Amino acid sequence: MKFSISREALIKPLNLVAGVVERRQTLPILSNVLVVLEGKTLSLTGTDLEVELVGRVELDAAGVDGEITVPARKLVDICKSLPEGSNIEFSLDSGKATVKAGRSRFKLSTLPAADFPAVEAGEGSVALSLEQALVKQLIDGTAFAMAQQDVRYYLNGLYLEILGGRLRVVATDGHRLALATGPARVEAADTGVIIPRKGVLELSRLLDGDAPLELAIGSNHLRAANEQFTFTSKLVDGKFPDYERVIPKNADKSVIGDRAELKQAFTRTAILSNEKYRGVRLKLADDSLDITANNPEQEQAEEVVAVEYGGAELEIGFNVSYLLDVLSVLDQARVRLSLSDEASSALLEHAEPPAEQEPERLYVVMPMRL
Repeated sequence: MKFSISREALIKPLNLVAGVVERRQTLPILSNVLVVLEGKTLSLTGTDLEVELVGRVELDAAGVDGEITVPARKLVDICKSLPEGSNIEFSLDSGKATVKAGRSRFKLSTLPAADFPAVEAGEGSVALSLEQALVKQLIDGTAFAMAQQDVRYYLNGLYLEILGGRLRVVATDGHRLALATGPARVEAADTGVIIPRKGVLELSRLLDGDAPLELAIGSNHLRAANEQFTFTSKLVDGKFPDYERVIPKNADKSVIGDRAELKQAFTRTAILSNEKYRGVRLKLADDSLDITANNPEQEQAEEVVAVEYGGAELEIGFNVSYLLDVLSVLDQARVRLSLSDEASSALLEHAEPPAEQEPERLYVVMPMRL
């Protein structure tokens, strides 16, 4: 095996793949990246047995075909440390991989490519082509609400649902819910799968181009591919809760305010909130929102924000971090907060309907007793 490649051409797919590789592995080969050369196509593969990522790059000239695995982190560090514009020569001899660039020479240990585990993707029962930008919008607008290491393992991921030709993603940790629906109809059979947390975060990191994303959803795996990469993730085997039930349907009180102003006010009051519970109290009166926070040191913060509100007076408590997370992903100038009483969940959304090419988004936050 032998090939020559520019430093910059190698670093891009290598960085993509290295993100999947865990630093501490029980199996030594999982710390390695699989390097495969076929003609002018160089592919690099990393996996942790749950997520697999293949990055591809076309060489200027064909080399000697072959395959081997080398330590991922060391190869990344070597490439990053080389001067810009370097030409890297990679060769395999007597079980060692040699990386040469100018006067620099590195010999790396290897493990056989035959021992490298592959994530079996199986046949995709649903296939669709989507814009990368749309998929990224849907993920980034909801992923923050995924649970982390919850015993209800089906919450530690993102629910991707195709229903009646609409693509929707949902995340919840039991205290809040984020939902985004794509603006265009998709030609695909109805299905619903749970993508694990790591798979969601890695896929979001990959999406930054204009090329269409080919998505294949099987019974156990999800595969996303374009010219630069092929990403495969196992799916969470579980039933996602009926999220429609927790979306408030009868909220009779509506508050409309400036998103940036509300975000700043919540950020300031959060400074003196209880560090553990992060609670803030909201008092609603005519066209006024009073936000207060207290902590065990008897300190207090108060903000008064002008809003559009004409309903009855209401006091309700929330985790301020949950409100800030939502205000960080909503991108219209004005937002709507819909409420019914102090014991019911609040619905947050844009004040105006989304533009034609924008996804529909809504967020549910449970109240806190303060």
